[in-house]
Amino acid sequence: MSTTTFDELPDIDAANVVRCARVLLRRPLLRADGTDGDLLPMIYRQRAVLQEVFSSLLGYRLVVERRFARLYKAGTGEDATRGEASLTPRGYAYLALTLAALTGIGRQLLLSRLVSDVRAAAAEAEIAVVDDPADRRALTAALRQLVALGVITETEGSVTAESSAEALITIDTDLLGQLVAGPLAEAGSPEQLIELACAAGPRNLEHAVRRRLVEDPVVLYDDLPPEQSSWLRERVTRESRLLERFFGLVSECRAEGVVVCDPEDYLSDLAFPGPGTVARIALLALPELLSTSDPDAAGKHPVTWQDLTDVCRDLVEAYPAAWSRQATEDHQDLVHSVVGLLRRLGLLQEADGNWLLSPAAHRWLPQPDATPATNREPEPPPAPEPEGWSLFDEMFDEMRGEQR
Repeated sequence: MSTTTFDELPDIDAANVVRCARVLLRRPLLRADGTDGDLLPMIYRQRAVLQEVFSSLLGYRLVVERRFARLYKAGTGEDATRGEASLTPRGYAYLALTLAALTGIGRQLLLSRLVSDVRAAAAEAEIAVVDDPADRRALTAALRQLVALGVITETEGSVTAESSAEALITIDTDLLGQLVAGPLAEAGSPEQLIELACAAGPRNLEHAVRRRLVEDPVVLYDDLPPEQSSWLRERVTRESRLLERFFGLVSECRAEGVVVCDPEDYLSDLAFPGPGTVARIALLALPELLSTSDPDAAGKHPVTWQDLTDVCRDLVEAYPAAWSRQATEDHQDLVHSVVGLLRRLGLLQEADGNWLLSPAAHRWLPQPDATPATNREPEPPPAPEPEGWSLFDEMFDEMRGEQR
């Protein structure tokens, strides 16, 4: 597939479009005063091309203004590995309630009034509100998320849900109207909203598959619906070239599926291997976990929770000084953290109560740098240096030879 406008661009402009497309994939809500905001003028100049690229290739809608750009990416469906780390389920509920309370409220208001309106909206939605520390932390996390997105600006004071705190906040109504991507008016239930939010565009099949390739580091044929799997198998080489041309992504095609990598690591929001006890134990656990069972027909290795627990315990006990004491103090918490990391990486999945390790885990099996020599004879000791030997003796001998 090609996009007509993109094909007509000079090489430099085409490279800039790819750069802007990558930034928008990483930051779907891009503000002039936020990270990577210096590219917003370029995005504004190339908005027509970018809108065509995202619409034709992925079925995404792109809105570009002088102050911000908003890429309406599709949702991921029911996926426990995605989401904002600072928000609990209750935090997400408060985020939705806060957006509802802010709609039509004006550009400036006191924080105490906003908190009161949010809790009133919760009561109206029949959501129990308990004014305890956990509840206040959830509401504070939702408010801080809106501050990070630029929707709320702390004009005076600091945004917190503590009852004794007060602040004057300013609302960016333009950004507020761009946040919600799901079709709220069409959904009759939360489940239907999730389904509609992740629905593919007009070209349902190709858009759905490309979105998976762009958003997920590992896409296995066995994890796709049959029609999507067949479509990708037939076009995997062509799709790999397309991803590299428009988004700078490199694909590795294997018998089991496709691994998509970003050579610059810009679009990789989760680095692996990585620092820290959990990441290092997860890396070292992969060889042992792969050896616990034979792969199934799709190349996945079944593992049990006991396998995961035993491997983590063996690593902690074998190298006790290598790990953070805080991370290994509670062994079950460590196992949960390792499992959570492997799931976010797409290397471990739960299916019908069973755990399956992806064939992509073989990418991280350790390889020796060289084959060690066997039965090697010890090297003889160096000959003793002659008495009075100098570093310059050889040079002097050559000079004397030339003189002769």
